[in-house]
Amino acid sequence: MVRLIQKSGYIKTGNASGYMKYIATRERVEKLEGSAPVTKGQQQLIENLLRDFPDANKLDEYSGYRLAPTTGNASALISAVLDANAHKFTDRDGYMKYIATRPRVERHGEHGLFSNRPVSLDAALKEVETHTGNVWTFIWSLRREDAARLGYDHAESWRKLIKAHQAEIAEAMKIPPDQLRWYAAFHDEGHHPHVHAMVWSADPKQGRLTKEGVKMIRSKLTNDIFQDEMYTLYQEKDVSYKELVAMSRRTMKELLEKMRSGSCGSPVIENKLLELSQLLETVKGKKVYGYLKKPVKAQVDAIVDELAKLPEVAECYEVWNGLRDELEGYYKDVPRHRLPLSQQKEFRTIKNLVIQEAENLRQGVFTFEDAEMNDEPEMDSEVLPQGVGYQAATLLYDDEITQAEKREALRVLEQLWDKDFTSAAYHLGRAYRDGLGLLPDDEKAEKWFRRSADTGNVHTLYVLGKLLQEQGRLSEAVSWYEHACKSDSQYAQYSLGKMYLLGNGVPKDVSRAIQLLRSSANQGNQYAQYVLGKLCLQGKEVEKNPEAAEYWLTRSAVQGNAPAQFLLDHRQHNPSVLLCTARLLHHMSNIFWETLPPPNPAGGHVESKLMGRIREKKIAMGHKPDDHEEYQGPSMSM
Repeated sequence: MVRLIQKSGYIKTGNASGYMKYIATRERVEKLEGSAPVTKGQQQLIENLLRDFPDANKLDEYSGYRLAPTTGNASALISAVLDANAHKFTDRDGYMKYIATRPRVERHGEHGLFSNRPVSLDAALKEVETHTGNVWTFIWSLRREDAARLGYDHAESWRKLIKAHQAEIAEAMKIPPDQLRWYAAFHDEGHHPHVHAMVWSADPKQGRLTKEGVKMIRSKLTNDIFQDEMYTLYQEKDVSYKELVAMSRRTMKELLEKMRSGSCGSPVIENKLLELSQLLETVKGKKVYGYLKKPVKAQVDAIVDELAKLPEVAECYEVWNGLRDELEGYYKDVPRHRLPLSQQKEFRTIKNLVIQEAENLRQGVFTFEDAEMNDEPEMDSEVLPQGVGYQAATLLYDDEITQAEKREALRVLEQLWDKDFTSAAYHLGRAYRDGLGLLPDDEKAEKWFRRSADTGNVHTLYVLGKLLQEQGRLSEAVSWYEHACKSDSQYAQYSLGKMYLLGNGVPKDVSRAIQLLRSSANQGNQYAQYVLGKLCLQGKEVEKNPEAAEYWLTRSAVQGNAPAQFLLDHRQHNPSVLLCTARLLHHMSNIFWETLPPPNPAGGHVESKLMGRIREKKIAMGHKPDDHEEYQGPSMSM
């Protein structure tokens, strides 16, 4: 794979080593090109170089020498190793003179040094010699065939490249742009034509090069050098990306549906959650992963590790990892390192969700598992006039029509309201609440719901109470719920029962809560049936009653309530802990889905930016402005 090779380091004042003599004399030594066997002197020097510079075995010259240990290949290897490490065994002005005047440097007059302005070698040597801060060195090299193909086989291309990115280099090195100083020289050497560069700040107290900075510099230069080929690569890989991601998303969707509809009856996880809830008793301050002490963090990690062992999670993680491996393989030489799920950064949120569930367990928080409750009745279209009125109400809920058509339907409903068709108010309230044909507007939704409630629409009493509760106006919500309960609204009875059970907006009153929940359950509300069964199974707020628990849970499960069936299947377990583990499984399924790559890659916006950069580069390299080709370019139940 084509790539830019980068090496970086720095030279402190007065740095030198035993290789200085070799460097000093080597400038007068011609490079050997012979095919005779390597000499003993060369062999000994190579052994010393490999000992002192172990990364030399990654050079192409080393591979060539190993395959054919001739005098020519030995000489090429020695030259490459010493050139790549010259900054380590000479002082800074000696290094500058070396890169400016050595054989095979592309000269501009008496030397090969270049910068963002005309260069005097004597002045540059004096500047670097008197500088009291660090001087950083870089070597950027390309394979011979890549340099020739991409136009980086001469100094001017490299000068333009470095000059174009000097502001980014300054940013990466924490140097103000106006303080950045750099000199470089191009060496047309062997397998890897390359550039030596020296970089520092005019202010000796400034400048710092971190690993992130090194990566940033390499990335910026790589993107510029290879952008022509990257464009072609993006076109080719765009199709592969879409196909790969689409296939993986289909597979993952099937697995996640199994995960969401499955159970998590793991005694190990249940016990660890109980242990974590006890550990949280001693935790002061924020109960989030980053603030916890090591033993508590270790317990959280252990729970996530156990979750990762569940077959459904392990299968999803394997598919997730496989997709990431293939996508990263498009752009990186080094294989992706797979981490345990608990250490994978994309899954960090599961740790705080584990803590949250354990804390709820510790505090005895009662949960309802009713996120999928559908409490909207069939449309009251029977009291609207057939024809235009019925059609208008129907169009509001049709996802296939345009927003303009929905706005026209709203206009018709307002006309019907003016003609005393009172059911129109309910549909208008829903339209403003849910943004059907217009932007959501709670104030207007409330106005129309109040108008509907004033006409005696029982369900609107409940809907208005629900809207007010969602806004935090609890006392008003209770008032409307009470009105709806008098008309036996099962939804209002369930919602108000929950509020009395928790003491949310009203004084806690378990007896009143049970009365309301039972009335709702007897009308067939599966969520009220589930709550009654769970209360009887737990035996906390009411007396434990396994028979009553089974009765209510069975009635709920028959209607398709998954949590109810889950409790029936595992009634020998602690229901609170059991549901905690089940919810963690659902949390995990959401994280898997949210961290999948999007169905489409970066898209046309990035491609158009890339084309612009390609055009700019070609113009900078001497092409005419028109010398280019245009691009044609899940909801949870627990």
